[in-house]
Amino acid sequence: MTEGSPSLPAEQSRSAVLAFAFLRGALAAGLGLGGFTVLVMVLWISSPAPDNGPGEALHASAGLWLLAHGAELIRADTLSGVPAPVGLVPLLLAVIPVWLVHRAARDTLEVDEGRQAPSAASAFLLTIGGYLVVGTAVALYARGGSLSVHAGSLLFPSAIVVAGAAAAGVWTASGRPIGPPPSWAPVRVHEELARTRFKEHADTVARSAAAGVAMLLGGGALLVAVSLVWHAQPAQQSFIQLSGDWAGRVPVLLLALALVPNAAVWGAAYGLGPGFALGTASTVTPLAFTGRPARPAFPLLAAVPDQGPATVLNWAAGAVPVAAGLTVAWFTVRRAAPADAGREEAWSPGETALSAGLGALGCGVGTAVLAGAAGGPLGTGALAEFGPVWWLTGAAALAWTAVLGVPGALLLRAWRLRGSAGGWWRRGTEPVTAAGQAVAGQESAEVPEQLPGTGAAPVPVRPFRGVSPAAAPPAAGKDEDCEPYDFLPSDPWHERTARPGDAGPSVHS
Repeated sequence: MTEGSPSLPAEQSRSAVLAFAFLRGALAAGLGLGGFTVLVMVLWISSPAPDNGPGEALHASAGLWLLAHGAELIRADTLSGVPAPVGLVPLLLAVIPVWLVHRAARDTLEVDEGRQAPSAASAFLLTIGGYLVVGTAVALYARGGSLSVHAGSLLFPSAIVVAGAAAAGVWTASGRPIGPPPSWAPVRVHEELARTRFKEHADTVARSAAAGVAMLLGGGALLVAVSLVWHAQPAQQSFIQLSGDWAGRVPVLLLALALVPNAAVWGAAYGLGPGFALGTASTVTPLAFTGRPARPAFPLLAAVPDQGPATVLNWAAGAVPVAAGLTVAWFTVRRAAPADAGREEAWSPGETALSAGLGALGCGVGTAVLAGAAGGPLGTGALAEFGPVWWLTGAAALAWTAVLGVPGALLLRAWRLRGSAGGWWRRGTEPVTAAGQAVAGQESAEVPEQLPGTGAAPVPVRPFRGVSPAAAPPAAGKDEDCEPYDFLPSDPWHERTARPGDAGPSVHS
């Protein structure tokens, strides 16, 4: 709109830009809702005997879209007649709306040349405003179906998820800045942050925390995969029991794929120690599987270890948090003591330990958020608690990565800076003594005496690196008057070639 009318007044042009930002948010919500609707309608059409008409399928797609934002649904159609909550969010489905909101906020600020761009605050508020208007309408529509939404969950966590994704998009469009502080901050704060290299430390902490969380998720996914292979027969039986014919196996398979990230988080919680709950009376940890589980028949749940005390194979899950702690240490030392820097350019031990500790804290916070999102109720009674406890999982991640990451970072720093003051990787440039041994951290400071009859100091010549050290001293049994050639003559070349009494022609340039 603004491209087609470049002669608009400033007030109208700004209004059009703001309206366009609002429409971007609404369009992102509509695209996500449309994608979920197409998926549900395809499954409804392919079903051999659908129970209800297309209206119920549309209500189900609306509820599934709200569930992907973290909203808690209320299922009215139960065997007991008591409405049951559904709060377990398939995390793979949550990627779609989060990415759409992020892209809408980012594209609002990334305008073409010659067009006016809104401020970061305006882009953030208008994008989430347009998105939440559509979300409110969808929530009102879903009330008439079998899956209604709990009103409180629309504010937390659904609105928080939308706001976080939009803020990440604005931050990305602004170049992902980390510092400096705002202009209204005191000058002393600017100077202190510049002296302590705040931006470099903050970037290191963010990278090490993200790497630690990624290592935990990767290790958890590996544990689930190994356990599924170990329990392949029960997983196959539960899949056949749920699906029946091929038309029913497709939805079960899609649901299992959507819950794979949840299973990875559960595996990470298991490796960290707190484990996860299978109902209000059962807990699964690397030490034991206790209580009576309320475990529905589902292929991914077949990977849960057998009941009773744990074995050595279960204890091997502790390698996951160990790998995460070492990852935090490694990503910290990559900046604290790079391989191409000397001791004077490396961070101090205090800075290294502080960065590793803050990276462990970030890893714990990220793991707690993922653990809270990966679990939730699946009904009333025994199914009211299902999944890992977020605060226990986050505290365990913080403890593991801090205990292993901080001393690990200090040891790696000391290893990289061992030897001379310039670092062990610069050992090849050290001088060579007459005995053929490298002297660490020293330069060839010996200056030979002045040449007789000249006033200039001679220029020392270092031995070639390819020459054997034994060739530097005179060989035994040779003429003692023969001295090695240690330095270059210091007199000008024309005096050497044109002295009186010299035989031979002079040299002219």
